[in-house]
Amino acid sequence: MAIKTFNNNNAGQNVYLYYCQQSKEAALIDAGCSKEDIKAVSAFIYENNITVKGILITHGHGDHLVAADELKNLTSAAVYCHEAEKEMLMTPSLNLSTSVGMSISVTPEHLLNDTDIFKFGGITLKILHTPGHTPGGVCYYDEENGVLFAGDTLFKNSIGRTDLPAGCHDTLIKNIKEKLVALPDDTKVYPGHGPSTTIGHEKQHNPFV
Repeated sequence: MAIKTFNNNNAGQNVYLYYCQQSKEAALIDAGCSKEDIKAVSAFIYENNITVKGILITHGHGDHLVAADELKNLTSAAVYCHEAEKEMLMTPSLNLSTSVGMSISVTPEHLLNDTDIFKFGGITLKILHTPGHTPGGVCYYDEENGVLFAGDTLFKNSIGRTDLPAGCHDTLIKNIKEKLVALPDDTKVYPGHGPSTTIGHEKQHNPFV
């Protein structure tokens, strides 16, 4: 397995291409690409003969959705999100894109639930429902390889905002402690913004954990 990160944008959101080097199959985690990122994604998957099997959304805020339709057209891959997040993806006022002068509406083809799995190549991702930042926020966990894509649930030394509409601080903390802190310390965490970290580091240094 390998991870390619794209984050050449103004809001600092990370888009991850998680791919199997043997099968050349991949998943795109989130869709917050700038125009430059889209060109980079296109070049990378073409040069490496990669087939994207799904666009997996961690949560429905506009900064993580802005290029969803373009990535669908580029890769022919379907969009996945938690069932509780569907309305947010489809409604500009709920995904907050209207607050920055945009009108983003994304229709997911597939809805996920807690403990569902998404397989591609030799990789299995387990869906962990971790609401609090948003009602349908999820993390994608590869137990075999010790990798967690945390979206805006958990950051290095911090957590996602809960002061936005539909956010809940107590719910977020509960889910982080029950579902993420319980993972092995050496689990590598790839957040929606900022640098990667590990569960062990967050247990020692994150004031919210």
